[in-house]
Amino acid sequence: MESAEDAKTTVELYIYDLTKGLASMMSILVMGQHVEGIWHTAIVTYGREYFFGPSGIQSVRPGGTRLGAPYQVQKLGETYLPYSVFFEYMCGLGTSTFAPGTYNLFKHNCNSFTDEVSKFLVGEGIPRYILDLPEEILKAPIGQEIRRLIEGLGSNANKSFIVDQTILETRYSRERSPEFEILNEAIERARLNSIALEERRKEINDKLAKKDRKKKKKKKEKKQKGSKDSGTSDTNSTGPSNCAHMAESESAVSMSEMQSSNGGSAELLPSDRVMQMEEEEKKEQEEKKRRRDPPIVFKDLVDVRGEYQALTKLLDGKLNEEERVCMDELRQYVLENEGSWALGDNFLNFVGRILYDKSLASDTRVKLLNILSVAALKDDVILLLHQDRREHIIMNYAFHIDRHPPEEQLPLAQFLANMFENLSSSEWLLYISEWQHQTQNISNISVTTKVAVHSLLSNSVDLQIRGAAIIHNLACKEVFDEVAVELTMALLQYFNGSPAEEQLYACMKSLARFIQISGQDVPQLIQMIGPEPNKFRGTSERIDEQIDQVNQKLR
Repeated sequence: MESAEDAKTTVELYIYDLTKGLASMMSILVMGQHVEGIWHTAIVTYGREYFFGPSGIQSVRPGGTRLGAPYQVQKLGETYLPYSVFFEYMCGLGTSTFAPGTYNLFKHNCNSFTDEVSKFLVGEGIPRYILDLPEEILKAPIGQEIRRLIEGLGSNANKSFIVDQTILETRYSRERSPEFEILNEAIERARLNSIALEERRKEINDKLAKKDRKKKKKKKEKKQKGSKDSGTSDTNSTGPSNCAHMAESESAVSMSEMQSSNGGSAELLPSDRVMQMEEEEKKEQEEKKRRRDPPIVFKDLVDVRGEYQALTKLLDGKLNEEERVCMDELRQYVLENEGSWALGDNFLNFVGRILYDKSLASDTRVKLLNILSVAALKDDVILLLHQDRREHIIMNYAFHIDRHPPEEQLPLAQFLANMFENLSSSEWLLYISEWQHQTQNISNISVTTKVAVHSLLSNSVDLQIRGAAIIHNLACKEVFDEVAVELTMALLQYFNGSPAEEQLYACMKSLARFIQISGQDVPQLIQMIGPEPNKFRGTSERIDEQIDQVNQKLR
């Protein structure tokens, strides 16, 4: 029998700032008074997030609207009501007080709904500061933009949860519980992740096999050359070298016979098939690279040999045997241009030791990050990055860019910018698969976005240059709407200064691209926040061209 403790359900209030912090920063300038935020709220309970808008009451998985993660989560209490009672209650609200078409931005909005539901579930309403949002603010031009934003929230909602008369006609049939929906979503995500992981594992294994074959081939050729130079090879010899040659000849003959018997199309051996796949992939990558806008990367800025020598001195007497091996692997990879196969299984642990061991001087991390920024330009750096998919050593460090000393932030931002040199590593930066880091879920794209925004809005001109490069490179990719919106807000804030022509061009080009990606939210932000792009007209011809593209979407 279920105990009362087991039957209780937590009730939370998800609080969103519809301006994403801009109200707090700019409300006095725009509206003449300080406003901490323009609040949208939702009730989260029974495994779902419920909110009210022009379409009525709707539901999504927690955090599943276009607003993404909430600004704040406040626990309202617990309820002991069974889900069936709550469901009937929501159906009642959905055909009366909060029916579709009853929404009013000023008097009957999302916060009115959460206050009502909170009183029903836990006996208390939501905080007064949310309900008492000044009406004059909502009547200002920003209020109309907020209305459209709220109207767009329903696009992410699960339509089967819209509470209206059509749904109510069949509500007495057995409905799926929220737990069932959540489980199904989790299973589907796991299935898709498994397929993607298996495909990626095969691709990596194929590449590693190719590298291994090349390495063995070099050793074999070197050995054969030494044998010939010593005069031990003989055309009539039946020794190992000649046997190998005979075997290759027989293999070539057999392949030729297979091609003849099959009309010239032989079934490739596994090793040949891998080689063919590699060649096809290489051609495809080259074609994509040829068609895309060139990324902004930073080459020839680092004396990699000097940085390696300096790093060696800084780490003298501080490494164990395994870590000294890793230092040598780094030398082979970066200085001797060996492939990423030269990096052993412990290499990322070595990187983590340097990045996170605070007993080491900050200059140690600077030297390593400078070297890694050069390695990021290599086409096989993706193999190193994929080794980090379990521990996330590199991206967890990058996520805290704002906590690192300024001298470490610059090579870190340059490292991420340079990863856009190759398609595979640039796509790795856009991965959306999340992992738990400390108290929150983060992903590669969220880390990349944070590094870009922090760098662009820093006080360091050099760091701003790296931030502008990352944002430009992201704009040339297919990013999601919420990423385009976040980067747009950073660009608009950056435009309040006096950017140099090169960075201004990269940023204006990015803005024009983000308008194409998010055709509604980005133009609204430009009009709400400013400054007008025309502020920079006349700086250069190429900037004027980008301004014209932006203005076409603003009309």
